[in-house]
Amino acid sequence: MSNSAMTTVTSGSSRSHWVAFAIMVLALAIAPIWVYPIFLMKVMCFALFACAFNLLLGFGGLLSFGHAMFLGTAGYASAHAAKVWGLTPELAVLFGTLCSTALAYVVGSLAIRRQGIYFAMITLALAQMIFFFALQAPFTGGEDGIQNVPRGHLFGLFDLADNMNMYMFVFSIFILGFLFVWRVIHSPFGQILKAIREHQDRATSLGYDTDKFKLLAFVISGAIAGTAGATKSLVFQLASLTDVHWSMSGEVVLMTLVGGMGTLFGPVVGAAVIVSMQNYLAQLGAWVTIIQGVIFVVCVLAFRRGIIGEIANWIKKPL
Repeated sequence: MSNSAMTTVTSGSSRSHWVAFAIMVLALAIAPIWVYPIFLMKVMCFALFACAFNLLLGFGGLLSFGHAMFLGTAGYASAHAAKVWGLTPELAVLFGTLCSTALAYVVGSLAIRRQGIYFAMITLALAQMIFFFALQAPFTGGEDGIQNVPRGHLFGLFDLADNMNMYMFVFSIFILGFLFVWRVIHSPFGQILKAIREHQDRATSLGYDTDKFKLLAFVISGAIAGTAGATKSLVFQLASLTDVHWSMSGEVVLMTLVGGMGTLFGPVVGAAVIVSMQNYLAQLGAWVTIIQGVIFVVCVLAFRRGIIGEIANWIKKPL
């Protein structure tokens, strides 16, 4: 392919990205007119969580079965900081993010030494340790969790007890987080990460310290997942064991695969689909889990690229 042709493809891809991004921002901006804001905030929190996981799996090729530990740890840290220490919401979210970042560095330093299923099992084992710590630690509230977390006043000015103010806060965090993931993916670091995913030995032969790059990707992913968890604890004014349970790690895998692993917008769509199913099919009880399993099997067998991946393949433009 000539340089001019490659430039045309790249510019077309970039243009399609910006158009999709504008549509997403516009849809989220006007959606509260018709849709319950709390539901939309839940979708955005999980979409950011799925974007963080997709950065690790879709672009780094690292399958973590314990990513819920970052979501839940940041949730507990943020809730405790807001309720007990009286931190403002922006500082509480920042504190939760820092806690998850530190945890991601420790976990990544241990797990990154292994590859494939061994890496996945190490993350799962460490996540279970975090779960039992959250169950036993006195400040987490055990099975009751941390309840009645105050939302507080953003920058001391905006009362987040008002759902629309809270919505704008979550909306801003989601957009900033999404743009950060976008920048990481399209940076030189992101290109090296893709090269490691495709052929690690070749990347090593070119002089790259692959373990260093994978650890950095793991820490970035854990930090963004923590931001999602910290924000979620303020939205629902609750930090509970649900967010550190192994099933939550499974849900984010499902969101990423349903939406489209390795795509920019796939995790957002996948999170919207899964959260919508949980919300609108809640009256079916345990059948929701069965339906999710059926959708997962169908996606793996018939739509292996996920929703966005299939659409992108159909229109021949990567989204």
